[in-house]
Amino acid sequence: MEIVQDRDRPSGHTLRIDGTDQSHVDLDDPRRLEFDYMQRIADVIDALAEPGRPLRFVHIGGAAMTIPRYVSVSRPTSAQIVLEPDERVTALVREQLPLPRNSGIKVRPVDGRTGIAALRPDFADVVILDAYDGAQVPAELATTEFFAEVARVVVDSGVVLLNLADRAPFPYVRRVVRGVRDHFDQVMISAEPATLKGRRFGNVLVSASQSPLPWEALARRAASSPFPYRVLPYRDVIEKFAGKTSFSDADSERSPAPPGGATFFS
Repeated sequence: MEIVQDRDRPSGHTLRIDGTDQSHVDLDDPRRLEFDYMQRIADVIDALAEPGRPLRFVHIGGAAMTIPRYVSVSRPTSAQIVLEPDERVTALVREQLPLPRNSGIKVRPVDGRTGIAALRPDFADVVILDAYDGAQVPAELATTEFFAEVARVVVDSGVVLLNLADRAPFPYVRRVVRGVRDHFDQVMISAEPATLKGRRFGNVLVSASQSPLPWEALARRAASSPFPYRVLPYRDVIEKFAGKTSFSDADSERSPAPPGGATFFS
């Protein structure tokens, strides 16, 4: 586990764990997002409400806390809870990449299942799952039982974001989406074109809500993004990602590892 400084920009740093680049942070400009899936998460956050409006966030997985830092700048005074069980990671990040004062970011040293279960109903406007053990999402964070708990915690007008990783024909993502659809009325997917076309293993961002999602606004943003991507609205998700069986606590698995153990986040 190490934090590596950018060669061309001293304020930029990458958290690397077991050879996998987990997070990138620019201390001078938290809005600068180096990983394409992070930009897609930020685009959804920006589209949820009027600019600058504070929202209540729960982040499952912290690492270097890239998105919490982004929120602290883009939506100041937002209440943010980060569920990060690896206290060694948090200690290293606090030492080398300290959080800004009055950021509103509170880190709880618990896993996602434990942390979500402890929250009251309708606690959050946004829940973001970006939790990886090495390069794989833990099995217990992909089940229909877990999504039932997440649905309890997020308000009906809120959104849940899941950063997953898979390759076409997306057997893992399909089962996760089936579990999400058990508890949320609306589901949207975004990914880079090469991933959707099956040309490469990559990140797939799943957005879910009880209320309509802003897919048209996001589709426009996707076309002009520094990292171009595609947005699939609910009807396309049902057609192309209609898994028949969800994961359960009795039958679940980690997300597939990237081919050859390669880094795939950037």
